[in-house]
Amino acid sequence: MGVLAVPVALKRRALNRAELGMIGAVAIGVTALLFTLTQLQGVLDFVLVAYVLYLAVQTAVSYRVEGARSAKNRLALTLLISALFLALVPLVAVLYYTLQRGLQAISPGFFTHSMNGVGPLDSGGGAYHAILGTVEQVLIASIISIPVGLLAAIYIVEYGRGRLAYWIRFFVDVMTGLPSIVAGLFIFAFWVLALHKGFSGFAAGMALSILMMPIVVRASEEMLKLVPNELREASYALGVPRWRTIVSVVLPAASAGLTTGIILAVARVTGETAPLLLTAFGFDAIRTNAFSGPQSGLPLFVFSQAGSAFGVAVARAWAGALTLITIVLLLTVLARLLTRRNRLV
Repeated sequence: MGVLAVPVALKRRALNRAELGMIGAVAIGVTALLFTLTQLQGVLDFVLVAYVLYLAVQTAVSYRVEGARSAKNRLALTLLISALFLALVPLVAVLYYTLQRGLQAISPGFFTHSMNGVGPLDSGGGAYHAILGTVEQVLIASIISIPVGLLAAIYIVEYGRGRLAYWIRFFVDVMTGLPSIVAGLFIFAFWVLALHKGFSGFAAGMALSILMMPIVVRASEEMLKLVPNELREASYALGVPRWRTIVSVVLPAASAGLTTGIILAVARVTGETAPLLLTAFGFDAIRTNAFSGPQSGLPLFVFSQAGSAFGVAVARAWAGALTLITIVLLLTVLARLLTRRNRLV
């Protein structure tokens, strides 16, 4: 017991929350005194000076009370928490401001009427045609990209060997960082100009599928890799062919993760504006046929209304932005819930 006992001189007590609060109060008080006696002014300057003083005082006190190692650890932890809050500030600010401005313009008629026949100074009109266009365009993109992306991921994980699999992964990585305007420009040059098909929701769906496909491939590939090889080997031992093993064993085991990746890919392309400008072009009336003529979408609706010089149009833009953020947020929350279920299983 004498060997294992910690000497009293080496024991260090930890700073409690009350002491850390006192350090913060001292930093704020000293900062207020400095701003009173000097030419310093401004809220941002006050926060920065108080924060630097808090870091300095906390590190000094922690070094004296807790020791050098604990002081360094507390300083690093404080910087990490500060970085977290700093990253959350723009997100919370955007959500709060959009919610505040969007709720002022949202009404039941906003979801049931289009902009057909609505003048620049009219307070009526809505985004029904844009919501319908977004649903159709994202659905077309999903129909194109999900099967192709899933099959590509299955090939990479289950069949891909050597240089071919390497180059497939390479091009998927390149496409993941492809600017959205480039995808829209490609469909515009190929479909609208070269083939003379004109603007349409289908063209917009094809442009969105270019952006959605690499996300589906990468997410599906990672989920398929998480399936234990023991499951595959057990199926092979029973004489089940590889394709049947993939369909009956691998895909069901990774279904929750695959669904999560697909939903995140859908959320990623739902708010894209640049490809729609060159492919769907925009239309103020309701157009249910996505294969003929220009069609609107929520991102296009927000873009066109925000560029107006009239307040009623700008208010509609904020309402459309709130609707778009809500859709993306719901899709993201759904993906998180599916991820949680997959972890529990």
